[in-house]
Amino acid sequence: MTTTTTGDIMAKMLHPETQDTSQQQHQPPPPQDRPASIYPLSSTDDLSLSKPPVDKSSRHRHTSSSSSSKSHGSPSISASSTSLSSGHLAALHHHHQQHQQHQQDEIASIENATRLSTVQTRTSTFSSASRPPDFEVVFAVNDPENPKNWPLWYRCWTIFACSYSTWVVVLYSSSYTAIVPGLMKEYHVTNQPVATLGLTTYLFGLAIGCLALAPLSELYGRRPIYLISLGVFALLILPCAMPSSLAEIIVVRFFGALFGAVMVSNSPATVVDIAHPDYLALCMAVTSIAPLNGPVTGPLIGGFAYQYLGFRWANWIVLILSGAAILFMATIRETYAPAILRAKAARLRKSTGDDRYWSRFDQKVSTLQLLKTNLSRPFILAATEPILWFFNTWISLVYAILYLCFVAYPIVFKEHRGWSTGQVGLAFLGMGCGTVASIVLEPFWRSIINKRTSKFDTETGRPAPEAQAYIMTIGAILTAFGQLAFSWTCLPVSIHWIVPIIFGVPFGMGNTISFIYGSNYLAGAYGLYAASALAANSFLRSVAGGVLPLAGPSMYRNLTPQIAGTILGVLEVLLIPIPIIFYQYGERIRGRSKVIRMMREEQAREDRRRMKGDKGERERRGGGGGGLVEDDEKKGGMVGTTTTTRTGEGQGQGEVSGEGVVVLFAVTTSGVLGEKTVKKMGDEVV
Repeated sequence: MTTTTTGDIMAKMLHPETQDTSQQQHQPPPPQDRPASIYPLSSTDDLSLSKPPVDKSSRHRHTSSSSSSKSHGSPSISASSTSLSSGHLAALHHHHQQHQQHQQDEIASIENATRLSTVQTRTSTFSSASRPPDFEVVFAVNDPENPKNWPLWYRCWTIFACSYSTWVVVLYSSSYTAIVPGLMKEYHVTNQPVATLGLTTYLFGLAIGCLALAPLSELYGRRPIYLISLGVFALLILPCAMPSSLAEIIVVRFFGALFGAVMVSNSPATVVDIAHPDYLALCMAVTSIAPLNGPVTGPLIGGFAYQYLGFRWANWIVLILSGAAILFMATIRETYAPAILRAKAARLRKSTGDDRYWSRFDQKVSTLQLLKTNLSRPFILAATEPILWFFNTWISLVYAILYLCFVAYPIVFKEHRGWSTGQVGLAFLGMGCGTVASIVLEPFWRSIINKRTSKFDTETGRPAPEAQAYIMTIGAILTAFGQLAFSWTCLPVSIHWIVPIIFGVPFGMGNTISFIYGSNYLAGAYGLYAASALAANSFLRSVAGGVLPLAGPSMYRNLTPQIAGTILGVLEVLLIPIPIIFYQYGERIRGRSKVIRMMREEQAREDRRRMKGDKGERERRGGGGGGLVEDDEKKGGMVGTTTTTRTGEGQGQGEVSGEGVVVLFAVTTSGVLGEKTVKKMGDEVV
């Protein structure tokens, strides 16, 4: 969805082509300039459509004559370029007739954007019509500063660093459950739910931190937010390793998670920044392996640390791991394209002394406005969108039951089977194997999605979001089956211990599939607003995951593990129809969504405007010369091929492929969205 700013409309009103037709005939625009009024620049526009063709050499070599002309706001025009053929005049007349319709479409798009409170987090309030287009700083072809052009080994290292650091943050959440007995003994606490509050406050901190830190990375870039937040996260582990009271641990863990959420919220966006769209699914799958196993490995590491070294060492180990995470992330350069382009423009202005160098991302929305928008929209969508009512209920309960297992497993294996704290951590390996298996099988799940031909989008030819619901149904069934099977075999102790652990495999697999493809469905359905939809989902499930474990100890002790687990399993069975309904009727449900319907109308309006603009441009530029712009399908007459990188807003769009893209269980933000090949003659678009 493209946001048209007031600067674009003012530029159109002042553009020579908006004046009287007679003036156009006497003072026509240079043939090489594409009217900026047709293609207003915004963060979601493709550069090949919104940016006038520029001679590549003019971006780096500015002669005295070209500098003089550009300083007056227009390029120099040769004598030969002032003469127009009859084809040019006809095209200009035709374009003038279409101009009023173009303006009406753009005004309507502004009204739509206002109603939807469109995020303009990185969009300059001025379009290229008010700035010298030849001095706009963008990524050149094969630009080494473009993260997608970094060496393969460095991009792999970036993925590893993000995955490892996110794993440390998530691991710290569940490792707390292993040291609860030590905390109760140390501080003479008899109420286990009170001691479990450290888990609850940590999840609350993650939920709030995701909402706040994601937009901050869009203002200041990912790297500084990573390093500052991880540094504070590590420092806040110290009070938990040397606590004076249980209350101190509970409060400090909240603020530690608030800063640690930077990895949960921004690492998926970093992967989008550096990954080629064709390999985004694979990169996301690889990145997800460690974080999705964080809840499982937490009790394992924390259990052995508590058993042999004491509960304080469970925190010291996390502090050591966090130090390594900071060092790893310090080796990662900035990946956020708008931040790179802003810095590049500032560097050129300083080195050349020429203030005309600019980037469309130079002028930013205020931090207060950005936080206000990003904090409010997720809750507005969650309250008004029926799709989110059902998805948030389903995912939140599945997530809460997962975290309830970190309370249930110690009761089953330690209190009833007599295992040590470290051995209880090993019991979670079944769930971990299921998580890894579900990610490794991503190509298999994608092949199933691609076979759902009845669920393909007729406009794009790609799988519709409902194709994801088929895999979500498999995940919902596996989750319920694993929960019920574990509950029926965990006791009595006469049943071998390996049996309930094995049933943890389908439970872990079902949970992972539900999180991944549920997120993909929301991303595919809401497009531009995917980040807000996922933020609401992430917040609510984190809250549910923090609250339900408080009731776990009493429920499992009073009802017995078999009955309590069966109740939870039946609840998950009752949730299975949700993905089934969306598979069957999801397209109809999406069609009734006000937000999605408004997005479709805006997209149709934008497509119509661009088609008209392209047609008028071809007529104007090709009226006398047989056509200068070739379609992708045409092979003849092509001089060169240029790849243009598209950067911009598109929260969530970069993560959506419709073919089983794995999305981390986090608030995903924007990055470089993709690439498009533009074939032209004469001029090269950078």
